[in-house]
Amino acid sequence: MTSLPATPLLDQVALPSDIRQIDDRELPQLARELRDEMIDAVSKTGGHLGAGLGVVELTISIHKVFNTPDDRLIFDVGHQCYPHKILTGRRDRIRTLRQENGLSGFTRRAESEYDPFGAAHSSTSISAGLGMAVAADLSGSKRNVIAVIGDGAMSAGMAYEALNNAGALDARLIVILNDNDMSIAPPTGAMSAYLARLASGRTYMGFREMGKKLTGYLGKSIDRAITRAVEHARGYVTGGTMFEEMGFYHIGPIDGHSFEHLLPVLRNVRDNARGPVLIHVVTQKGKGYPPAEAAADKYHGVNKFDVVTGAQAKAKPNAPSYTSVFGDALVQEATIDDKIVAVTAAMPNGTGLDKMSEIFPSRTFDVGIAEQHAVTFAAGLAAEGYRPFCALYSTFLQRGYDQVVHDVAIQKLPVRFPIDRAGFVGADGPTHAGSFDTTFLATLPGMVVMAAADEAELKHMVRTAAAYDDGPISFRYPRGEGVGIELPERGRILEIGKGRVMKQGSKVALLSFGTRLKECLLAAEDLEAAGLSTTVADARFAKPLDHDLVRQLARHHEVLITIEEGAVGGFASHVLQFLALEGLLDQGLKVRPLVLPDVWMEQASPDAMYAKAGLDRAGIVAAVFGALGNPHIGVGVAG
Repeated sequence: MTSLPATPLLDQVALPSDIRQIDDRELPQLARELRDEMIDAVSKTGGHLGAGLGVVELTISIHKVFNTPDDRLIFDVGHQCYPHKILTGRRDRIRTLRQENGLSGFTRRAESEYDPFGAAHSSTSISAGLGMAVAADLSGSKRNVIAVIGDGAMSAGMAYEALNNAGALDARLIVILNDNDMSIAPPTGAMSAYLARLASGRTYMGFREMGKKLTGYLGKSIDRAITRAVEHARGYVTGGTMFEEMGFYHIGPIDGHSFEHLLPVLRNVRDNARGPVLIHVVTQKGKGYPPAEAAADKYHGVNKFDVVTGAQAKAKPNAPSYTSVFGDALVQEATIDDKIVAVTAAMPNGTGLDKMSEIFPSRTFDVGIAEQHAVTFAAGLAAEGYRPFCALYSTFLQRGYDQVVHDVAIQKLPVRFPIDRAGFVGADGPTHAGSFDTTFLATLPGMVVMAAADEAELKHMVRTAAAYDDGPISFRYPRGEGVGIELPERGRILEIGKGRVMKQGSKVALLSFGTRLKECLLAAEDLEAAGLSTTVADARFAKPLDHDLVRQLARHHEVLITIEEGAVGGFASHVLQFLALEGLLDQGLKVRPLVLPDVWMEQASPDAMYAKAGLDRAGIVAAVFGALGNPHIGVGVAG
């Protein structure tokens, strides 16, 4: 007699409260079904696969043991949150991940009450969790706060600042260190599971609390000595005392794929912990999907893929990516100049520095998720006569801004800042858009700020930056492939502060800063067809601004449109400042700045986002006609 297949457990889970009705012994089945669902969904949308596969059992266990959403669960970064989304009422929308009008690829407060804190940049979870834990104490609430942070995110200083503060406050906070990269073998034996349960149980925790209670009678120094003695004694059994030194009760490492290990420890911590606790959980990135387990990056970020083979869909590029052009150009310059060094913050592949690392490993430095350190580290290299290229995404350079100001710009140190992912980035949405770098860098005295209009210009800017020793210099370029222009054998050194005229006209001037130049040239065709003689210029520099070029465009045209892939306060603001001071706005010139709209633009394809912002061919044409008195032509949200 053939037995009927087991009823899918995942179909019975609409919310985490449903997980709490499932017997512990059935949870491995739920984990298998959850993995299958996630793999199928991401195969259709693309996204961050490996991290989520690694935390399936952990995510189920947390929702099983804790009373979410009243208990707060915070995922650091959010790359690993897809299983969480499926289990928290969003399964029916999981195949809209990272799509226009779909689910975010990160946790997001506006999306669900089960996302108490939005994330996308790393190393913020402990700080946010501590704030929530203190808020609970202040309001008399008894809720638990759980922060799940990866070992990579623990390389950032902010995580340790939060740990230090949490230990000092003795706050009731549970930090789960998800270790999927350190060279620590998962402890799968019965003895290690027993020791973890023992360490999280009432006896050990009670002994520690007893030491603390002696404070009032014997003084704080005696209490600290007793507590540390307990922790060091326990360290001989369970390993590790670093977190105890910061005031945390440390448990683990434990196997993050074993419900038999996870559930007893989490329940013990829930029922017995009083102050801050850190649970060290070892997981495998890509767990349960062989192609991901075998991949070097464990399928961290993937395109759409075939579930059976794991083969990812790849569009045939018409041109090399800007990132690869930068990487090749930097290697070329570094081959000629042995003072050139490269620094990145945990993004060697994403920034193109993997090529530099392969050829010049001793001159390439990945400092981990530590942008502040990366900037000042590069400043130290520059102070000693080296030529550092500190390559960061625009969205991550924001994290090191104080260091750019204080440690680089004020000291006029020649640190080079290649800024990848400038402008809209599509599926990663507003958290990763490169919106603000021109604005916050061009305000700094002595900073040279460039933007490449195409991949050939990018090569010129790499060489220009390599040759520039008079102070800091930056150049920005977008995600994705170039425009297909022929590349020079080697870039040439650009004259600092000088743009170029691409097409000469007499009535309308389009002044582009960055890769919207292609759209400007296309818009010029439409304007010419409408009888409007159009000049197109590439500014190249926001700072120092090409005053001669701007003056010429203002004096000899009726309309001046500036176009940039940056926020209000950037390139256009510098142009308008100059025009105002020169009195050129008093002569009837019609100026329209086209910038990224002053809203948080939601995820979509970059082309769709630029069209909505009025920064494509049609939007530029519409802005010109609007300036000339035809406001009936719409210009998107930027208008």
